[in-house]
Amino acid sequence: MNLDIICKQVVEAAQQAGDWAIKERSKFKTEMIEVKGEHDFVSYVDKSCETMLVENLAKILPGAGFIAEEGSGTENKGGLNWVVDPLDGTTNFIHGLSPFAVSIALMQDKRVILGVVYEASLKECFWATENSGAFLNGTPIKVSDTQNVNDSLIATGFPYYDYSRIEPFFETMEYFMKNSHGLRRLGSAATDLVYVACGRFDAFYEYGLKPWDVAAGAFIVERAGGKVCDFSGEENHIFGGEIVATNHNIHNEFRNSISRIMKK
Repeated sequence: MNLDIICKQVVEAAQQAGDWAIKERSKFKTEMIEVKGEHDFVSYVDKSCETMLVENLAKILPGAGFIAEEGSGTENKGGLNWVVDPLDGTTNFIHGLSPFAVSIALMQDKRVILGVVYEASLKECFWATENSGAFLNGTPIKVSDTQNVNDSLIATGFPYYDYSRIEPFFETMEYFMKNSHGLRRLGSAATDLVYVACGRFDAFYEYGLKPWDVAAGAFIVERAGGKVCDFSGEENHIFGGEIVATNHNIHNEFRNSISRIMKK
């Protein structure tokens, strides 16, 4: 399995889907929105992008399964699986905002070996394989060299439906507002993660996420020299529903602050 060749094909598939979504945005209307759950939306654009991606990815690796947001395909237990979010940032998309991204990871068993995130509005494609570093439109990228949280710009995301931990989460926001260069909330976890990978953000954290939100972006952060874990410091950030991603230098300080507050 040549990951370099596969990655090039995945990049092309992601760009095709993302560029099609951009074209559709100009004629998108609010009545086209479907509600999956509380504050959880989907549209024909998400579904069409996923269908397009599944068809193209199945040609690249015919035996691989799928873990996909809109339910396409079936998981291949113990083998190769594509983890696909056809439009990460749907709420942004339906309101005519950016960013929104196509996110694709390839997992072998439970280990990510390839990740691609295409932020469509800026036409920025981030990728990495287990044999390479991380890249943005072909140029190598790395995480920032910021040395402490106080000098960091931090990204986060708000929960859409799981408000069981909202009070301590608000406490973390207050803490980082007072003890960093500031907080940003873009509305696309995949984009937040690759922005950590290229040094635009120094750290990112969120809870209530799904594997397709984070699998590709988290892998790209690691290949760019960053560090990723869950709130407890364990490596359960893909399936555990919570994630901390940093430039590595501030990792212990940043994660310890989150853990201390969220576990109150």
